[in-house]
Amino acid sequence: MLHRPGSSPLSREAGGGWGGGASAFSGLPPHTTIRILSDGRAGHEAQTLGVAEALGLAPDLRRIAPRAFYAALAPFAPPDPGDARAYAPPYPDIAVAAGRRTIPALQRLKRSSGGRTFTVYLNRPANGLRAADLIVAPRHDGFSGDNVVTPLTPANRITSERLAGARAAPDPRIAALPRPRVALLVGGDSRRGAYGAAQIAELENIAAALLASGRGVMATASRRTPLALRDALRRVLAAPRGFFWDGEGENPYIAMLANADSVIVTGDSVNMVGEAIAAAAPVYVVPAPGRRSKIDASLAALTDAGAIRMWRGALEDWGRPPVNATPDIASAVAQAYLAFAAARGSS
Repeated sequence: MLHRPGSSPLSREAGGGWGGGASAFSGLPPHTTIRILSDGRAGHEAQTLGVAEALGLAPDLRRIAPRAFYAALAPFAPPDPGDARAYAPPYPDIAVAAGRRTIPALQRLKRSSGGRTFTVYLNRPANGLRAADLIVAPRHDGFSGDNVVTPLTPANRITSERLAGARAAPDPRIAALPRPRVALLVGGDSRRGAYGAAQIAELENIAAALLASGRGVMATASRRTPLALRDALRRVLAAPRGFFWDGEGENPYIAMLANADSVIVTGDSVNMVGEAIAAAAPVYVVPAPGRRSKIDASLAALTDAGAIRMWRGALEDWGRPPVNATPDIASAVAQAYLAFAAARGSS
């Protein structure tokens, strides 16, 4: 769901519904072009590509890699001249970026296009409301303004069509597991906290207990997952009841979400939790180490909305509809762009 500040944060009217499928808006002119500015971080790139896909547009993806001086001062420094391709012509109708290091290039693109390109920034910009024409800041960021929309979750690339496809033709490694199946989605260390022996033992014990209960357990790690945690899960999740994806072969992430009867996810990534609740299975969140005020605020809002439950040591019998703000975010982008284009056409 998505709302502008001042509207009811959990009303369906504010966000046009729970989302979870194709784009909620399909009124863009033919041949509308979109450019994605990426800092290479997987979470940021998934958000921007999710918006482009929900709009039904083929994205022109341009990654930046600013040198240390420019990266350290972003978004307050000019863009690195080495990233000039990011703001070079031909200028797109819409440009979408995420991550503070992309903001200088996004703003240069706006200026270089003579103001013709409509710019969108995902997440809270450090340089305020002038960062872009439209800012999509998840509600837990606590950011507001006339050009800001605040969805319950960030955008993602999970769609009902992709989930249905993964159920119709499941990954053989997932199909081999007995039901009921539990997906364990594991994040990792960040500047807010690191996984120590106690947290690793907790996740290892969760996986072992689920296996002992007769369930099939499938787990995937992120690039941030420490080696000790990877090794612990690999030991526990042996065939035939367990499966741990260690990076070999095709990533079965969508297949896990699509074919899970329950999902347990670590609470160190708002993006990862948001992707988990885009599927229909009950979602439990294991608290992550460290102090994470924004993530905690997001988890509290999702709990209040009935989208997740915090892990209390056992699976429970409950259900919920999928929650995915991406279609509503795409609709907000499209409508704002059309208003922008109409104003330019009449000036």
